[in-house]
Amino acid sequence: MRHVDFSPLYRSTVGFDRLFTMLDSLGQPDQSQTYPPYNIERTGDSTYRITMAVAGFDESELSIEAREHTLTVKGEKGEEKTTENQFLYRGIAKRAFERRFQLADHVEIQSASLKNGLLHIDLLREIPEAAKPRRIEIVAAKANAKQIETTQVEAPQIEASAN
Repeated sequence: MRHVDFSPLYRSTVGFDRLFTMLDSLGQPDQSQTYPPYNIERTGDSTYRITMAVAGFDESELSIEAREHTLTVKGEKGEEKTTENQFLYRGIAKRAFERRFQLADHVEIQSASLKNGLLHIDLLREIPEAAKPRRIEIVAAKANAKQIETTQVEAPQIEASAN
Protein backbone atom coordinates (compact mmCIF):
# COMPACT_ATOMS: atom_id res chain seq x y z
CA MET A 1 0.00 0.00 0.00
CA ARG A 2 1.30 3.45 -0.84
CA HIS A 3 1.96 6.04 1.82
CA VAL A 4 -0.50 8.95 1.80
CA ASP A 5 0.81 12.38 2.77
CA PHE A 6 -1.66 14.10 5.10
CA SER A 7 0.47 17.23 5.65
CA PRO A 8 -1.72 19.49 3.44
CA LEU A 9 -4.72 18.56 5.59
CA TYR A 10 -2.86 19.51 8.78
CA ARG A 11 -2.78 23.11 7.55
CA SER A 12 -6.54 23.43 7.21
CA THR A 13 -7.92 21.25 10.02
CA VAL A 14 -7.84 21.43 13.78
CA GLY A 15 -8.16 18.42 16.07
CA PHE A 16 -8.02 15.69 13.44
CA ASP A 17 -4.38 14.71 14.00
CA ARG A 18 -5.42 11.55 15.89
CA LEU A 19 -7.50 10.48 12.88
CA PHE A 20 -4.62 11.10 10.46
CA THR A 21 -2.24 9.14 12.70
CA MET A 22 -4.65 6.20 12.74
CA LEU A 23 -5.06 6.33 8.95
CA ASP A 24 -1.31 6.53 8.51
CA SER A 25 -0.77 3.49 10.71
CA LEU A 26 -3.18 1.42 8.60
CA GLY A 27 -0.72 1.51 5.72
CA GLN A 28 2.11 0.03 7.76
CA PRO A 29 2.63 -3.72 7.93
CA ASP A 30 0.72 -5.37 10.74
CA GLN A 31 3.13 -5.68 13.64
CA SER A 32 0.51 -6.06 16.31
CA GLN A 33 0.39 -9.01 18.62
CA THR A 34 -2.11 -11.79 18.10
CA TYR A 35 -2.49 -12.83 21.73
CA PRO A 36 -5.07 -12.99 23.19
CA PRO A 37 -7.62 -13.57 20.43
CA TYR A 38 -10.71 -11.36 20.55
CA ASN A 39 -14.01 -10.55 18.84
CA ILE A 40 -15.69 -7.18 18.43
CA GLU A 41 -19.42 -7.38 17.81
CA ARG A 42 -22.31 -4.97 17.49
CA THR A 43 -25.07 -6.06 19.86
CA GLY A 44 -27.55 -3.24 19.16
CA ASP A 45 -27.96 0.13 17.48
CA SER A 46 -25.53 1.81 19.87
CA THR A 47 -24.11 -1.09 21.90
CA TYR A 48 -20.97 -3.13 21.30
CA ARG A 49 -19.15 -6.04 22.96
CA ILE A 50 -15.50 -6.97 22.97
CA THR A 51 -14.89 -10.62 23.89
CA MET A 52 -11.35 -11.75 24.68
CA ALA A 53 -10.17 -15.33 25.24
CA VAL A 54 -8.16 -15.10 28.47
CA ALA A 55 -8.00 -18.73 29.55
CA GLY A 56 -6.00 -19.24 32.72
CA PHE A 57 -6.43 -15.65 34.00
CA ASP A 58 -8.73 -14.72 36.84
CA GLU A 59 -10.28 -11.34 37.72
CA SER A 60 -7.41 -10.26 39.96
CA GLU A 61 -4.87 -10.77 37.15
CA LEU A 62 -6.73 -8.63 34.61
CA SER A 63 -7.09 -4.86 34.47
CA ILE A 64 -9.22 -2.67 32.20
CA GLU A 65 -8.52 1.03 31.80
CA ALA A 66 -10.16 3.69 29.62
CA ARG A 67 -8.24 6.89 28.94
CA GLU A 68 -8.61 9.46 26.14
CA HIS A 69 -10.44 7.32 23.56
CA THR A 70 -8.26 4.27 24.27
CA LEU A 71 -9.37 1.10 26.04
CA THR A 72 -6.45 -0.89 27.45
CA VAL A 73 -6.79 -4.48 28.70
CA LYS A 74 -3.80 -5.92 30.57
CA GLY A 75 -3.22 -9.39 31.89
CA GLU A 76 -0.37 -10.35 34.21
CA LYS A 77 0.00 -13.76 35.77
CA GLY A 78 1.11 -13.88 39.36
CA GLU A 79 4.02 -15.98 40.43
CA GLU A 80 3.06 -19.61 40.11
CA LYS A 81 3.92 -21.92 42.93
CA THR A 82 6.48 -24.45 41.90
CA THR A 83 5.07 -27.91 41.65
CA GLU A 84 6.70 -31.26 41.37
CA ASN A 85 4.87 -31.91 38.08
CA GLN A 86 6.81 -31.64 34.86
CA PHE A 87 5.02 -30.39 31.77
CA LEU A 88 5.48 -32.55 28.70
CA TYR A 89 3.72 -29.88 26.62
CA ARG A 90 2.58 -26.44 27.74
CA GLY A 91 -0.06 -25.06 25.34
CA ILE A 92 -1.92 -22.76 27.71
CA ALA A 93 -0.27 -19.38 27.49
CA LYS A 94 0.65 -17.75 30.74
CA ARG A 95 2.41 -14.76 29.29
CA ALA A 96 1.49 -11.20 30.14
CA PHE A 97 -0.34 -9.18 27.50
CA GLU A 98 -1.56 -5.69 26.80
CA ARG A 99 -4.19 -5.04 24.14
CA ARG A 100 -5.35 -1.55 23.12
CA PHE A 101 -8.56 -0.57 21.35
CA GLN A 102 -9.30 2.88 19.90
CA LEU A 103 -12.74 4.11 20.94
CA ALA A 104 -14.86 6.56 18.97
CA ASP A 105 -16.23 9.73 20.52
CA HIS A 106 -18.96 9.23 23.14
CA VAL A 107 -18.25 5.48 23.59
CA GLU A 108 -18.20 4.46 27.23
CA ILE A 109 -17.62 1.17 29.03
CA GLN A 110 -20.81 -0.15 30.59
CA SER A 111 -19.58 -3.36 32.24
CA ALA A 112 -17.02 -6.14 32.17
CA SER A 113 -17.42 -9.77 33.15
CA LEU A 114 -15.31 -12.92 33.11
CA LYS A 115 -17.02 -16.23 32.44
CA ASN A 116 -15.64 -19.55 31.18
CA GLY A 117 -12.28 -18.02 30.24
CA LEU A 118 -13.88 -15.23 28.18
CA LEU A 119 -13.66 -11.58 29.19
CA HIS A 120 -16.72 -9.64 27.98
CA ILE A 121 -16.53 -5.83 27.84
CA ASP A 122 -19.83 -4.12 27.02
CA LEU A 123 -19.68 -0.67 25.44
CA LEU A 124 -22.34 1.97 24.81
CA ARG A 125 -22.19 4.85 22.37
CA GLU A 126 -24.38 7.59 23.76
CA ILE A 127 -24.38 10.88 21.90
CA PRO A 128 -25.20 13.82 24.18
CA GLU A 129 -28.25 15.95 23.37
CA ALA A 130 -26.06 18.94 22.48
CA ALA A 131 -24.31 16.91 19.74
CA LYS A 132 -27.45 15.32 18.27
CA PRO A 133 -28.95 16.85 15.15
CA ARG A 134 -31.95 18.99 15.92
CA ARG A 135 -34.79 20.22 13.80
CA ILE A 136 -35.09 23.96 13.35
CA GLU A 137 -38.62 25.23 12.82
CA ILE A 138 -39.09 27.62 9.93
CA VAL A 139 -41.42 30.48 10.75
CA ALA A 140 -43.12 32.39 7.95
CA ALA A 141 -42.15 36.05 7.85
CA LYS A 142 -44.99 38.50 8.52
CA ALA A 143 -46.00 40.79 5.67
CA ASN A 144 -45.42 44.03 7.57
CA ALA A 145 -43.78 45.83 4.71
CA LYS A 146 -44.61 49.52 4.90
CA GLN A 147 -45.94 51.05 1.75
CA ILE A 148 -46.11 54.74 1.07
CA GLU A 149 -49.55 55.63 -0.17
CA THR A 150 -49.66 57.81 -3.18
CA THR A 151 -52.53 59.54 -4.81
CA GLN A 152 -52.61 59.77 -8.46
CA VAL A 153 -52.76 63.37 -9.71
CA GLU A 154 -54.44 63.89 -12.99
CA ALA A 155 -52.43 65.82 -15.47
CA PRO A 156 -54.19 68.99 -16.72
CA GLN A 157 -55.59 68.61 -20.15
CA ILE A 158 -54.59 71.19 -22.62
CA GLU A 159 -57.15 72.02 -25.20
CA ALA A 160 -55.98 72.98 -28.52
CA SER A 161 -57.89 75.84 -30.08
CA ALA A 162 -58.34 75.96 -33.74
CA ASN A 163 -57.48 79.28 -35.31
